[in-house]
Amino acid sequence: MTFSKILIANRGEIACRVARTAAALGYRTVAVFSDADQDALHVRVCDEAVGLPGNLAAETYLDVGKLLAAARAAGADAVHPGYGFLSENAAFAQACADAGLVFIGPPPAAIDAMGNKAAAKRRMIAADVPCVPGYQGTDQRDATLAAEALKIGLPVMVKAAAGGGGRGMRLVNDKADLAEAIRTARDEATNAFGSGELILEKAVVNARHVEIQVFADSHGNVVHLGERDCSVQRRHQKVIEEAPSPAVDAALRARMGAAAVAAARAIGYRGAGTVEFLLGEDGAFYFLEMNTRLQVEHPVTEMITGQDLVAWQLRVAAGDALPLTQDQIGFGGHAIEVRLYAEDPYNGFLPQTGTVAVWRPAAGAGLRVDHGVHDGHAISPFYDPMIAKVIAHGATRADACRKLARALEDTVVLGPTTNKHLLVRMLRHPVFVAGDATTAFIGQHFPPESLAAPAPTDAHWALAAGLIYDAARTRTGALLGGWRNSNPTATLIRLRAGDLRQELHLDRQADGTMRLTVGERPLTLRVGTPVDSRVRFALDGVWRTAQAQADGDAWLIEIDGLALALTDVTHEAPRGADAAGDGTLRAPMDGRIVAVKVAAGEAVVRGQTLVVLEAMKMQHQIRAAADGTVASVPVKEGEQVPARAVLATMTLAGA
Repeated sequence: MTFSKILIANRGEIACRVARTAAALGYRTVAVFSDADQDALHVRVCDEAVGLPGNLAAETYLDVGKLLAAARAAGADAVHPGYGFLSENAAFAQACADAGLVFIGPPPAAIDAMGNKAAAKRRMIAADVPCVPGYQGTDQRDATLAAEALKIGLPVMVKAAAGGGGRGMRLVNDKADLAEAIRTARDEATNAFGSGELILEKAVVNARHVEIQVFADSHGNVVHLGERDCSVQRRHQKVIEEAPSPAVDAALRARMGAAAVAAARAIGYRGAGTVEFLLGEDGAFYFLEMNTRLQVEHPVTEMITGQDLVAWQLRVAAGDALPLTQDQIGFGGHAIEVRLYAEDPYNGFLPQTGTVAVWRPAAGAGLRVDHGVHDGHAISPFYDPMIAKVIAHGATRADACRKLARALEDTVVLGPTTNKHLLVRMLRHPVFVAGDATTAFIGQHFPPESLAAPAPTDAHWALAAGLIYDAARTRTGALLGGWRNSNPTATLIRLRAGDLRQELHLDRQADGTMRLTVGERPLTLRVGTPVDSRVRFALDGVWRTAQAQADGDAWLIEIDGLALALTDVTHEAPRGADAAGDGTLRAPMDGRIVAVKVAAGEAVVRGQTLVVLEAMKMQHQIRAAADGTVASVPVKEGEQVPARAVLATMTLAGA
């Protein structure tokens, strides 16, 4: 099966990553893009690009007809689906084949075999692959599921048979919660995947999530390339991945690898795939599911094996045999990956939209940053908010961990709030450093109630004041502040960072030194001229480097990996009532209204959902902040709204 031009049916970092290897091997590449992505990096790095009119995933990257038309228009003869979107859609794989396109992925039958967790588990049991004790029967009555759950024994997991990503999944510890868990899991699964079918599994407490990378060709060869530990998760979404697992030795790797190979053989697999297991504290492991695609975290496997898995995919799709046998695959060192997201971990992990003002990924030996971002890149509300994957490789796990934390601090992303600061905290947590993190790690050590936003340091406050002072002085050509017959008075500058405010008094000396007070703390500051967003500054005689970018009345400042927006509010009018206090509910980000739950005149109680907003593949419940009566709902279902748009107004009880 020869091909020469590949349409990459995806976007962002994975589209850029596939294009990089394809170009290196001599293939031409074609990007597709939505209206929101017309200036995206993956469009720039491919040889050609075809637009997909619209913005919503359903009308662009999930539209099979538009993708096939794009392939025809560009003369592509192969399709690489990346991950997500249609990568595990058997109908899409078949449609590509019917259109005469080589699908760079497994056969449709193999995708189908693993697309439903219940059917896949029954098949794995038949193939003697260890599975979590549970129920995957066809009798889906609530009473049957409840009875089977009690047979299995609590705690038990209620899981959607279709889909993934943590949706349609409930952990039940108490018999009294079982009926509600079944009902809500079924409802969520139906809404998310169009199927309310459920399975039950015994909950493996304090388990590790360990997956095996497998590869198969059309000549009957199947190998594994070791394991990845993906235990650090939030709401069943992976946050940190590493290879090898600190909990797996050579003997266990051989057993898990053999089970994964058996799973691939059982469904006639071809191409790249990942068999996911739960690894118990006692060393027993159990099949979870198989992902019939390239995984987000594949770079850690590439870094410890020295192999390019996309190159393997292209080779297998062309009909060639695997490049290595099992005995020829070796492992060296340790690699760790984190997912850098545009989200606010200190505000419920709320996804963020906006423009990336400055993007400067870390570089150096043993470092890799997979991304699809550039200066001026717009993070839209339509797709997943992942900015990049940052990966470090070292001779030992300690080396990789230390290098990755430093690489994150050195990666500059100014604009939207990110999870970078929290990722560094996780990498340096003693439990993770010791290699003891399980799937309970984030819940135990970073529970939501403990995630207080970091306050600006004196260096942040002082540098912002100095930059604001110098910028104003440059514009006016005169010193700021008051003047009197004896000595000039210090300039008052008021700054805001989130909900925090700070008053500073700044007095610039003839030699350029600034004397200032942050609160009542006296400091001295010297500020160099910013060059390409970098600025050297000395605080109390110690010189350091910061990243700084003006953004209207604010300065985006990053020091020691902590990026904050500090706004000049010196001349701001006094604050009025906040949004919660005056009964106004606003959109926390750009998004689409998927449900309006109330109407004007309706009485509501605190915490009641009024509107459901969909953004970045997630649904956000907009709830009443207090008891009251709905005064107006100026939005309707299906409407796209910008951040801060009024979604509803209320007359508060007692007002």
